[in-house]
Amino acid sequence: MSIRVRRAACGAATIAVSLLAVGCGSSSPSSSSSSSAAATTTATTTAAAGGSQPIVFAAASLTKVFPKIDPQATYTFGGSGALKTQIEQGAPADVFAAASPKQPAALFAKGLVEKPVEFATNTLVLIVPKGNPAHITSVNDITKPGVKLVICNATVPCGDYARTAFKNLGITTAAMKNVVSQTTDVTQTVAEVATGQADAGFVYITDAKAANGKVEVVNLPGAAKPGAKDYIAIVKAGKNQAAASAFVRTVLSPEGQATLQAAGFGKP
Repeated sequence: MSIRVRRAACGAATIAVSLLAVGCGSSSPSSSSSSSAAATTTATTTAAAGGSQPIVFAAASLTKVFPKIDPQATYTFGGSGALKTQIEQGAPADVFAAASPKQPAALFAKGLVEKPVEFATNTLVLIVPKGNPAHITSVNDITKPGVKLVICNATVPCGDYARTAFKNLGITTAAMKNVVSQTTDVTQTVAEVATGQADAGFVYITDAKAANGKVEVVNLPGAAKPGAKDYIAIVKAGKNQAAASAFVRTVLSPEGQATLQAAGFGKP
């Protein structure tokens, strides 16, 4: 059995083949575009060889759960927008799983993937560092002067969802004024909050759960419409079409769905 996990935190076009660990930082709202040229981190564990396995490009929020569903696949995790761009540029991928319907739909419109299928739901939440030093108890508290807020950039579903929540709650101007960092994927947002670099951040409930007690959750009101949907599609140019189909079937199977739900995802 072999488990090969590759993490593309920032939309790099190069897929690493050997063990490589390159950190990816965040940027302020005024310079967030500069973070798009980030590197790829690859961790590979080799064992006995088997048949061809699918190459899966998946949203960062799926980093811990997908290898539990299929430990033999090769994974590249990162922001859904960055992964979409890589597929458009010809990066080798057999399956694309995104934290939003938008990116798979855009690739489908270009004829690059088969029809996307919803495979899970998620929930956007507000997180604070353990102990909540800024005493944030509701989403309205993020608009107070001096609060340091971190969100994903606008090309990433978690950033898009956060901005939609701001709009739905009528707090866009006040909230964006307090944004001190825009990250390239949701795991980086969790890291900045967990280490106290920010007073609060917007991530998925699954990421908050995976943080193992390093952050606390503040639920958003229904008016924020915090629901999120995850979609999966087979990449037409992929070299392992049979393996890709099998992977999608596994994700949609009762066993795959049970694994997702154990990680905090909702039913599609």
